[in-house]
Amino acid sequence: MWSAQEIQEQLAIINGQKAPDLLIENATYLHSIFKKWMQGNIWIAGDRIVYVGQKLPAQLEGTERVDASGKKIVPGYIEPHVHPFQLYNPETFADFASRRGTTTILADNLLLFTMLDQEKAFSFIEQLNELPFSFYWWARVDSQTVLQNEQQLFNPADIEKWLKRPDVLMAGELTSWPRLLQGDQNMLRSLGEAKREGKKIEGHFPGASERTLARMKLLGTDGDHEAMTVDEVERRLQQGYAVTLRYSSIRPDLPDLLAGILERGWDVFDHLMMTTDGSTPSFYKNGVMDQCIQIALDAGVSPIDAYQMASYNVARYYDMTDLHSVIGTGRYATLNFLEDEWNPVPTDVLSKGQWLVRDGEATETFQAVDWSKIPFFDLPFELNDADFSFSSSTGIQMVNDVITKVYETELDLTKPIISSGNECFLLLLDKQGKWRVNTVLKGFADSLQGFASSYSNTGDVLLIGQNWEEMKRAFNEIKKNGGGMAVAEDGQIVETLPLRISGGLSDEPMEVIMEQELTMKRALKDRGYHHGDVVFTLLFMQSVHLPHVRITPMGLIQVLKNECLISNTER
Repeated sequence: MWSAQEIQEQLAIINGQKAPDLLIENATYLHSIFKKWMQGNIWIAGDRIVYVGQKLPAQLEGTERVDASGKKIVPGYIEPHVHPFQLYNPETFADFASRRGTTTILADNLLLFTMLDQEKAFSFIEQLNELPFSFYWWARVDSQTVLQNEQQLFNPADIEKWLKRPDVLMAGELTSWPRLLQGDQNMLRSLGEAKREGKKIEGHFPGASERTLARMKLLGTDGDHEAMTVDEVERRLQQGYAVTLRYSSIRPDLPDLLAGILERGWDVFDHLMMTTDGSTPSFYKNGVMDQCIQIALDAGVSPIDAYQMASYNVARYYDMTDLHSVIGTGRYATLNFLEDEWNPVPTDVLSKGQWLVRDGEATETFQAVDWSKIPFFDLPFELNDADFSFSSSTGIQMVNDVITKVYETELDLTKPIISSGNECFLLLLDKQGKWRVNTVLKGFADSLQGFASSYSNTGDVLLIGQNWEEMKRAFNEIKKNGGGMAVAEDGQIVETLPLRISGGLSDEPMEVIMEQELTMKRALKDRGYHHGDVVFTLLFMQSVHLPHVRITPMGLIQVLKNECLISNTER
């Protein structure tokens, strides 16, 4: 925030004693409160708007002057629901998103919470805060899998320290909401603290009934982003939820939802937001929130409502319009300059008073984080044949890329090679080498000899394949590379995707990781993967908020029955 001295200097500009740093003249800008286009001049000092109106400053010596004639200016876009750890990292995602006008995100803290101690996590956030970008965070209250140390890791005292941060705006998302309904005391305490701190609580309620939505509202939930049909949007609005419409790589529902809302004639756009919900890298080739705005415009939503859903509606909901999404005095100088209101891709982006895009050209890339402070991914063990011991014929059958069911294999699991068919061996290996979970996986691939990934929900290693030796080879490759993904075949490594930041994140720019992701996806598709998005398959393999069976650090879990089908094995 601004110091007393900075405020005095800002007042001196208004008083005609000092020149602003930047003057935007002849601006046609969206006023979010009046919901109309207005004309005027915008004075900026540092990262703050100090005046908007018809007047010009008395002092202009040294001022950068920009004539905005012919442009439309809107507030910087806000992505309200980001998982900034989907192969990319928060810094590279922010760098990429900002060049298309998304200058503020509300980000998941799950990886920071589980990977780093609190001091290092907060230090990491402070490094990000040095960037000309606005980072806000969630505070998770559950792991979305089954951990041996769940109660110790997600304890209310540590979560409270997150909730007390001013840049943490919400608790959630509530992936383990059934535990909450069953009276989980840790979760109840954390949500109570969230309410005391004035934070929002975000649900995660795909397919939820009216009864479930009502019960979760009584427990304090404020919003939800899981509506997949217009009827589900209606159900949430009726129960008083803030509704975020999703357009993601596995749930691209936004066009159909908007079409249904318009068809029914609902005047509800002031109460809606939009999100890309942490999609995989290549999904963002067409942009971030600019992509969502374009979809809204194409659906027939009015331009002002389309832009408000990606800016002011979010800021108002999270009570930060004093800083964001109003082009008015006292707010951050974060503006997108458009050719016209029908094209949300900015020609110029100003974020916190700094140009990120000028005349269509990006400025310097973001480089604030010291990645050497993040723990290195190191696998302190070797695999041997004893690790490939399969004691049960029970396994996981894929229904689609993220939904599974229990099945029984007829394979002889003592043989090291599966010669044909669409079944694979599946192992989850503790990254410290203390335990393993062995099962079989049907429907992932039909000619995959060996695949290893350190990208997973918990950061442990997933091994999938039809040949034990090639699975070992893939494991050894990601061990050598310090994390990532690898495909092994006929004695060779045929494809890799390096993830050098703690085994789960790339240190490459978004444009590079997009191509690496697509190359790995092609390699797996060539070997029989035919579902929607393999990255989400790997991420959700352990996630118990989805039916019906998941491989977790505790073992193979049948979710709805909360039953362990295969326990983990100590190594």
